[in-house]
Amino acid sequence: MAPPMALTVVVGPTASGKTALAVSLAERLDGEIVSVDSVQIYRRFDLGSGKPTDAERARAPHHCIDLVDPLDSMDAARFSELADLAIAEISARGRRPIVCGGTFLWVRALLFGLAPAPPADAGVRERHAAVAAQEGREALHRRLATVDPIAARRLAPNDFVRVSRALEVYELSGVTLSAWQSAHGFRAPRYPARLVGIRHSGEALDHRIGDRVAAMLAAGWIDEVRDLIADGYAEARPMRSVGYRQIAEEILGNQSTGDADLATRIYRATRVFARRQRTWLRDQPVRWLSPVEAAALPATVLAELDAPLD
Repeated sequence: MAPPMALTVVVGPTASGKTALAVSLAERLDGEIVSVDSVQIYRRFDLGSGKPTDAERARAPHHCIDLVDPLDSMDAARFSELADLAIAEISARGRRPIVCGGTFLWVRALLFGLAPAPPADAGVRERHAAVAAQEGREALHRRLATVDPIAARRLAPNDFVRVSRALEVYELSGVTLSAWQSAHGFRAPRYPARLVGIRHSGEALDHRIGDRVAAMLAAGWIDEVRDLIADGYAEARPMRSVGYRQIAEEILGNQSTGDADLATRIYRATRVFARRQRTWLRDQPVRWLSPVEAAALPATVLAELDAPLD
């Protein structure tokens, strides 16, 4: 059996220009793009997830976008199956798979697989949801901290899905999620891959985040969320993502929308999210491009990205 084709994986914090870089690489390297984004995979969550525009999709085929209804379940394991299929189809056409996205748990699952922890249990998750509803998500996070402090330090208290999963693993197996992951090690790659991204200064990235939030709000993001809520998606998982959650809270709280205060809250939450992304990337073997290199993609950079992996 032939080895899997090497993947070019475009990573970086939100607002760093991943989509534009991936599209340019796809054009120059005869590639197709596989999105690794836990919001873009849902239909109708468009503006706030930064889905590629019609023009960008015309320049390069995109996969793993708009695949599931917002109320459907989706996790890293299922995503990996869908991405594997897309990568196989792209490779069969003799084209280059270019992975692009900022959901790094999914990136890691795709490249290295997942630790063999117990499968999800609906009853446990319902019990956790009841605790979060009655006592707050922070209470569930405190429970996790008592049994798996390593996982608790890594996860935000408001990240109900991942906090619940980490606690669920311990309750079902008596072994912490961090121990499962340590034993797995994420050392045996499923695909040979080269990571590439655009490095911005902290100040420049903050400006880009602010511009992105303003543009999304001007494009009708609040109306998009209002329509989603009206159609029964207020409790959909992607509604808990950065930006969508702040807008939904504003709408459901019957507060004024579209003012600077809402934009500021989204901006601040996005900056926190971007910091967490940069923390994950700190120890990854990323080939960082300057903004000038990313815009021009000179022949030397393309040759480096196209070279065989050791």
